[in-house]
Amino acid sequence: MWNVLPDIFGGMLAGSAGGVLSGLFGVGGGFVMIPLLSLLLGLDQHRAQGTTLAIMMMPVGLPGILQYRKRGIKWNLKIVGLIVSGFMCGVSLGSFIANQIPQLPLRISFTAFLMFMAAYGWFRHEASGAESLEPRSESAVLPGLVIGAIGGITSGLTGLGGAVVIIPLLIYWFRMTQHQAQMTSLLVLLPPIGLPGVLIYAKAQGGLPWLVILGAVVGFDAGSYLGAKIATRMSGARLKRFYSLVLLVMAGTMILKIALR
Repeated sequence: MWNVLPDIFGGMLAGSAGGVLSGLFGVGGGFVMIPLLSLLLGLDQHRAQGTTLAIMMMPVGLPGILQYRKRGIKWNLKIVGLIVSGFMCGVSLGSFIANQIPQLPLRISFTAFLMFMAAYGWFRHEASGAESLEPRSESAVLPGLVIGAIGGITSGLTGLGGAVVIIPLLIYWFRMTQHQAQMTSLLVLLPPIGLPGVLIYAKAQGGLPWLVILGAVVGFDAGSYLGAKIATRMSGARLKRFYSLVLLVMAGTMILKIALR
């Protein structure tokens, strides 16, 4: 019995950190859980990414969504549905490609991606005055599907929830505010849209650490509520910069992991 406790508590710690940041930024939390799973439990890059995708299959973002809703943040069900449809198609392709890439190049690519998104997030300008989420039906379909497909491919390749690209694309295409894009992203991640990717990772890696996943889900739920509560009290500009700084810290952690291998 005692030999399973490190897996459960390690998963809870990684999940709690991922949950707080998920609620704060509307992302899946994988950008912090993957480095922590590697450092705390010694998971290789492929298993850490597959584990994070499995955690994201649970409705772990629900506490955060409820907190955003409580604060009156608007959302659009049609946009959510379009992104989910595109995501389901993209995540299988991204997961298949990731499992063909050796461990070190995959870890380096993941780190470079975090650094790129940190720089993009820091210099990106938030849309102003975006309070109505009622795009014309004919203009929403293609952008929604494309955003979902890009998010799915990114999620499969990196093990992240896909929100790291979904959020900036929502702001660019639909002129959402930071808070609106974050809530929409959490809604997209609510159904088990990562299942095709999880199955591919589990088959390629000979299974996934399910006890770690169980602990992480418990920790994530608690952290997500706390993070969303903090986020609704912060301005979009502050959230954006804090997000970029956290991405840089996680990229630095991965660089250290690569250097010490």
